[in-house]
Amino acid sequence: MDTTAAKRYLPWVVATALFMEQLDSTIVNTAIPSMAASLQVTPLSLKAVVTSYILSLAVSIPVSGWMADRYGTRRVFMSAVAIFTLASVLCGLSVNSPMLVAARLLQGLGAAMMMPVGRLTIVRTFPKSELLSAMNFVIVPALIGPLLGPTVGGLIVHWLTWRDIFFVNVPVGITAIFLAHRYMPDYHGEAARPLDLIGLVLFGTGVALLSWLLEIFGEHQIDITSAAVLFLIALSLLLAYGWHARDSAYPLLQLALFKIRTFRVSVLGGFITRIGVGGLPFLLPLLYQLGLGLPAWQSGLLMMPSAAAAMGMKLISVRVLNRYGYRQVLIVNTVLIGLTISLYTVVQQGTPLYLIVAISLMLGFFNSLQFSSMNSIAYADVNAADSSMASTIASSMQQLSMSFGLATGSLVTGWFLGGLPQSDRMALTGAIHHAFLTLAVVTILSSLTFWSLRKEDGESISKGSAP
Repeated sequence: MDTTAAKRYLPWVVATALFMEQLDSTIVNTAIPSMAASLQVTPLSLKAVVTSYILSLAVSIPVSGWMADRYGTRRVFMSAVAIFTLASVLCGLSVNSPMLVAARLLQGLGAAMMMPVGRLTIVRTFPKSELLSAMNFVIVPALIGPLLGPTVGGLIVHWLTWRDIFFVNVPVGITAIFLAHRYMPDYHGEAARPLDLIGLVLFGTGVALLSWLLEIFGEHQIDITSAAVLFLIALSLLLAYGWHARDSAYPLLQLALFKIRTFRVSVLGGFITRIGVGGLPFLLPLLYQLGLGLPAWQSGLLMMPSAAAAMGMKLISVRVLNRYGYRQVLIVNTVLIGLTISLYTVVQQGTPLYLIVAISLMLGFFNSLQFSSMNSIAYADVNAADSSMASTIASSMQQLSMSFGLATGSLVTGWFLGGLPQSDRMALTGAIHHAFLTLAVVTILSSLTFWSLRKEDGESISKGSAP
């Protein structure tokens, strides 16, 4: 396929896959209370359904770059979509919580190969001067997923059963496979490199143990001493990986890329920021359905304004970044996100719906600009030869930070709820408010990481993409 055709159709291919992934995520979050009732477990305990998916992503993503270089972007992408679609069917057929978690792990494996490879293909196809516009084009159609997800999920749960929400992915997955087979470029790495198995074991085990620890600690199922020992083991494994990667000729994750300032700030600053916002997709449905007593379909409708505002921001984010620059946008916008998250602490029974909608609009607007900025500046100074590794590292850290954010939100909620039952509406609402406040503080503090950017950083992307 020639370059012109690739540029025309590739964004639609990647957007279709991202639509499926985002639709699945938002549908699942809305259905958590119904799942809990059906499987006879508490809603907070079902965060494993969400965290297992994100954890599988974080552990598996490091292999995606190697897979794409070795077997080609088209083959890996199509296989990933097929795995994701099959896992969705298994989720819908699950009869208990462990089976559902296992199917979500498989689903995360598919997504781990799907989105990083799609992003990598975008980076390799478009020059830096067109990269921001291309990524925004991918994101705009994909944001239809979060726009439709809560509503579709709420309606399906209301009229059918929660199992049916996973079958929505089947026609979308089949469409994505068809588009990828016909229109996706097939890039291979310039030179074959061996898979860093030692690095995969060290990094994967460390990340998995750390995420699992956060999950069980949030459920108060482990004492402080045992938690501290497991945390030290996880940290030691990750430090061991860092030591191993320094001397490896072909490391799983090339940590030398962190010497590039724009890449380092994007990945590390974005990691902290996403911890702040990562708990919201799980906590908001709990607040609306269990705290405010709204049915699932109304809860879904309250999630729509955020996605609609995000789509609107994508249409003007290029102009905003071109005028103010990455440094100023990221510093100011991160603080605005934190302040917006804190506004959810006033939402309780009796709060006017227009106020909830206004907060949701603000959050979607600021989040959209934030993710566009962080995702694109990561590649501002990265060489084309390192684009595969850069995409792998960025994707790994993004998913890991979202997992940490979800675990943090759940942990804080469980901590302030104490021994009170989750059926206590007032107590649960107060605990969720504390979680929102904690996430808001973390987000505001993360703005400090963007001060190290320079005024001209990212101009190769923002200026080149200016209309």
